[in-house]
Amino acid sequence: MIKVVICGASGRMGQTIGRMVNESRDLELVGGIDLKPGSFFGAGIVDSKDADALLKKTKADVLIDFTVANAVVENVKMAARNNVALIVGTTGVTSDQRREMETAIQGRVPAVISSNFSVGVNIFWQLLRNAGRLLRDYDIEVIEAHHRNKKDAPSGTAKTILQILDEEAGARQKMYGREGMTERKNEIGVHVIRGGDIVGDHKVLFSKNFETIEISHRAYDRSVFASGALLATRWVAGKEPGIYSMSDVLGLEKK
Repeated sequence: MIKVVICGASGRMGQTIGRMVNESRDLELVGGIDLKPGSFFGAGIVDSKDADALLKKTKADVLIDFTVANAVVENVKMAARNNVALIVGTTGVTSDQRREMETAIQGRVPAVISSNFSVGVNIFWQLLRNAGRLLRDYDIEVIEAHHRNKKDAPSGTAKTILQILDEEAGARQKMYGREGMTERKNEIGVHVIRGGDIVGDHKVLFSKNFETIEISHRAYDRSVFASGALLATRWVAGKEPGIYSMSDVLGLEKK
C-alpha cells in the first residue's frame, strides 16, 4: 500500500482526491494538512504547523499538493526533508518559487509537477505541439474559462499552452484581451473567463482566411484531475529522485 498525505485537504480538490484515495485498494489515506485541524474519510487533518510531525508519524510515501502558491514551496521543502515523494498540481507559482522547489527536490525525492493532471489535457498538449508546427502561419487565439473562485489568471494550463505554442509556432507577443481600436498583428490573443462553477475549459483557435481549426478540452468534474493525480502517485512511488512530468507518467512523446 502506498501511504498518501494530502495538502489542502479541506478544499474542493483535496476532498475529491481524499475520497478517491480512500476508495482505492492500493493507496492508503493516512492524513491531511490544512489551515485548521479536522478529519476526512477516516483520516485526520492537522494544522499546517503540525505537518512535519504528521509525515514523520505516518511514514508517508507520497505528499499530494493542490494548494496555493504561497503554501506549496514550504510543503515541497517539508516533503523533501522527510524523503516523501511529491505530486504537485498547484498553479500560479512564480519563477523564483519554482526554482526554490526544484532546488529542494533535486537529488532528494522524485516529484511529478504539472499544471494539469488530466490525462486528456496532456494528450491535448501533445496535439497542440503538432498543430503549432503545422499551423505556425495562422492567427492564434487562446481562450480559457474557470469557476469564479479561481485566483490565478491565465490558468496554469493556459500558460503551458502558451509555452508550447512559443516552442512550436515561434515566440509571439501575448495580448490579454482587446479593447478599442486594435489592429491585429502577429500576436497570440489570450482571453480569460471566470464565472459560476466552470471546472476548466481550454480552447485554441488557428485561423486563416476561409477556415479555422479549433482544438479544445473541457473538464466536467474535478475527478478528472484527481484521477490523473492518483495515476501519478502510483507511478512516482519508488522512482529515482528528480522532477518528472505527466508526459513521463503517460509515456507520451517528448519534444
